[in-house]
Parts: sequence; C-alpha cells; structure tokens
Amino acid sequence: MLAKVLGCAVVGLDGSLVEVEVDISNAGLPLFTVVGLPDASVNEAKERVRSAIRNSLAIFPMKRITVNLAPGDLRKEGPAYDLAIAVGILLASEQLTANVERTLFLGELSLDGTVRHTDGILAMVSVARREGIRRVFVPASDAQEAALLEDLEVYPVESLAALVRHLTGQDPIPRHYFDPTTLDFDNTGADDGNDFAVIKGQEHAKRALEVAAAGGHNVIFNGPPGSGKTLLARTTVSILPRLSIDEALEVTKIYSVSGLLPSGMPLMRARPFRSPHHTISNAGLVGGGRMPRPGEISLAHRGILFLDELPEFGQTLLDNLRQPLEDRTLVISRASGTLAFPANFILIGAMNPCPCGFYGDPGRACTCSPSMVTRYQKRLSGPLLDRIDIHVEVPRVEYEKLSDNRLGESSQRIRQRVEQAREIQRQRFKDRHAVVEPPTPIYDDESAGDEAAPAAPTKLPRSSTGPSTKPSTRQILTNSEMGPTEIHDFCQLDTAGQALLKAATRQLQLSARAYHRVLKLSRTIADLAGTKNIQASHLAEAIQYRRKEAQ
Repeated sequence: MLAKVLGCAVVGLDGSLVEVEVDISNAGLPLFTVVGLPDASVNEAKERVRSAIRNSLAIFPMKRITVNLAPGDLRKEGPAYDLAIAVGILLASEQLTANVERTLFLGELSLDGTVRHTDGILAMVSVARREGIRRVFVPASDAQEAALLEDLEVYPVESLAALVRHLTGQDPIPRHYFDPTTLDFDNTGADDGNDFAVIKGQEHAKRALEVAAAGGHNVIFNGPPGSGKTLLARTTVSILPRLSIDEALEVTKIYSVSGLLPSGMPLMRARPFRSPHHTISNAGLVGGGRMPRPGEISLAHRGILFLDELPEFGQTLLDNLRQPLEDRTLVISRASGTLAFPANFILIGAMNPCPCGFYGDPGRACTCSPSMVTRYQKRLSGPLLDRIDIHVEVPRVEYEKLSDNRLGESSQRIRQRVEQAREIQRQRFKDRHAVVEPPTPIYDDESAGDEAAPAAPTKLPRSSTGPSTKPSTRQILTNSEMGPTEIHDFCQLDTAGQALLKAATRQLQLSARAYHRVLKLSRTIADLAGTKNIQASHLAEAIQYRRKEAQ
C-alpha cells in the first residue's frame, strides 16, 4: 500500500516542502530503503523509525519498505523527516487511518518514540503557511517557535504514540497558542550588564558609537592595547534600538536554522553581537557547507559584527566583507547551488596602530620598525576602509579619569536618542526601497568532502529559493542604506555646507563613496539633533570622522 505525508527541508534560510512517499510491498525479502538524495543522517532514520514504532506499541512491518523523499533532485539533510516517515509507514501498513492531507509533520524521533527538537522549525512552518498548509505537528519543545506565525494550527507532539492517539481521535492533542509574553522586549539582557555610564573617558568614541547606532554606520577604532576598544564595542549593544517584530523574526529564523536559538527562547529579543576570533575560517565567517549554512556575517544580521584585531584577519576574509557591507546581502556559491543570506549589520572593527600596539603613544615607546608599521597598516585595503563610515582614535585613558567615581551618561538615555533618530528615519523612508543588483557570489571551497567550486554559479533545485539574477528591492530603514536618489532628496546642503564639503573633499581626497558616506553621516547627526536640514556643524562632525582615512 502507498501513503503520502508532507515533511520539509531547509535550503539556506527557507523551507522547501518534501513529499514523503511510503510504499510497502510483499514482493522480495524484507528491506527498508530511503531514496531521494538522503544524507547519512536521513539514512540513519531507518533505525530510529524502526525502534520508535516498536517502542510505541505498534508493529514494524517486516516487508519491503521503500521511502521516497520528493523532489528527488533536492539533497535532504538532518533528522527532521523521522516523524513524517514513521506516520507514512503506519498509514501504509494500515495500522493508522487518518486524513493527513495538507498537514506537515516535523521532528526527530528517539528510539523510545519521543519527539526531539529540530533545527529550522520557523523556516519550515513559514513555507507551510505560504503554501496554504494550516496544520503542523512539531516537537513539543518547538511549539512556541512554530506558533510565532499566525494562521497556523500548531500541535505539540511529545511522542509518536501520542500523535497516533491524536490522529485516531482517542486522545486529542490541544492546539498550541503563542504566548504573547515572549514579545516583551523591555528586558532583553542584550548588554550583559555593560553600560556607557561606567566607562571612563573616551567621550569622543562614545559619541561616535551613538551616531553609528542611530544611522547603522560602520566604525573602526584605532588605539593602543587596553584603551577600551573592546569594552566600547560590547557596550554598543546596550544603545541599539529594540528589535521590531519583523526584525526579530528575521533574526530568529537565522538562529533557528543554525541551531543556535537559545533553549526556552522561541523568539530572539536582543540584537545579535558576534565577535569571531581572527583565526576563524572563511566558511565560518561567510557561511558554507555542502548545503550552505549562515556564517558569522549573517548571524550578526540586525546587530553588530565586532572584529577585534582587525588586521590579523586573513586578506581573503577581509575582502569577503566588502560585498555584504555594500549590498547588505551575502551570496554563497557552491557546486550544489547558490544561496543568498541577509547581512545587514553594523561592523565595528578594532585595531592597534602597529604590531606592538604603541606607535604614536606618548607614554610608551614603539618597538616596531617603520617598515613593520607600514606593512601592518596596509593589511586593511583601501576599498575596505572606504566602506567604513567612522574612523575613531581611542587613546590611552589617564589615571584621573579612571579614578573618577562619577558616572557618565547612561546607555538608557543614549538609547532614547537613538530610537528617536531611528523613528525619524522610519517615517522618512516608509515609502522608499533600495534597488539591489544581484551580488557577486562568494565561492566557498573549504567544506570537507564537497566538490570544488564551479566556474559559474549553478542553479538550485526547482524547489529551492536561490538569489534571483534580476535586481530586487528591500525596504530602507536607516540612513546608511540610502542610495544616490535618497541622498539627493534628503541630504541637501546650504551654501556654507557646500563650501565646507568642497574643501574637505579636496583636502582629504575623498572618493565618491566617501563623499556620499559623509553626507549620510551628516544626515544621521542632524536626526540626532532633531533638525530637518543638515547644518554646517553636523557636516563638520561627519568630516572629522573621515580624517584617519586620509592620513
């Protein structure tokens, strides 16, 4: 007998429906076969499903069982198909009679029939809702995550036996409804206890971070060891505006697919802060794998990517930052396909002025030769530096400031100004969308056991959702995302401002990109001040953030 049950695969950050076809035949010797491009974890489902059925007081048929995961040209990974396969076997063996049309089954089975947590639940139920499926059965531990989406009947499944009793009407499983208390963003714990009020000195750097948080601008700190660069970067999370519901869902989907969603937290309420070590691999930073998974760049989406000791990162890693910094989307090409990941983050980089860290320090002598200093500083390419809006010197903090017990301005007050500036930008850009040209793919050849990267991006299977070859659009949310049209419309200067910018462009030899970034910074500074027009003082502050680049 033949039975069909719906499961789901995860491709990139999106789900793709998989039809689990189960055929049980008396012809031939008993055999359990899974076809449809399964990986090792899917093939191992045979043993998990066999034991789970037996330990759920059902009979595992000793016949020829063939399971087909369609479409056959889409590679299947992970244990999320266990529950669908088990239900299909029970239906095909006529031990279960139930209407499972337009119903999605997700979950890994343990040997005793318990349904375990599965990564990527939000991505999979999202495609279910998009395809008109309204009933989904998920592990009980993932029910709150699945219920984030409206118009879905979510049923939490503790075990295979409980699911069978529900489908036969013996013991119905209560529908799970979303708990709205998880939408409380007031106490996110995002700042890990850090507050700008307790950071001594570095007022100039604090102001730069306020501007960066208000407009979504990138920052680079340059200063000797121990001057507070890392502490400043980590504390920046405490002044970022709270996540909106849409942003929280975007971040949650990334962390769910990556298996990094914290236990007991179905919805990410705090903006991400990612701080990879400089020894990270290319795949770890940009993403990768046989079927690419998000890297640190995408995990920092809607948050902060902090790169300490920036020049110590490999040249290839730093060059890979250029495209997502410009397009806010990361495209990875593998032999198995090409996928796009979101990458809208604030980059905060920290570096020493030289290998020993004391070049130009008035208190300690530098032990590096001039050639060593030059080579160290040239590890950061001009195109990368050109994409960083704010360049800040972070000098050593003097004893008088360190020993001062007075508190500075709190992160809460700074966040209020940042949120006010962001609200101005939301109203300004509510009808504006940026045109995004198809980015150049990044070829990742570090995944063990995979084929070499192709000469050109290959197409994903027809059921997948890869990046389009046509330009797309995305909503503009911050000043840093403005294009030439928005800059023309919202960054007009008066006569004094035009004269100042003209002089700065000539003296600092600003590129066209740097020129536009100065205007974007000026717009953000004006928003923080609550003024409609950009004034000369706003422009002057924006220009001084570019001085380091010209030295």
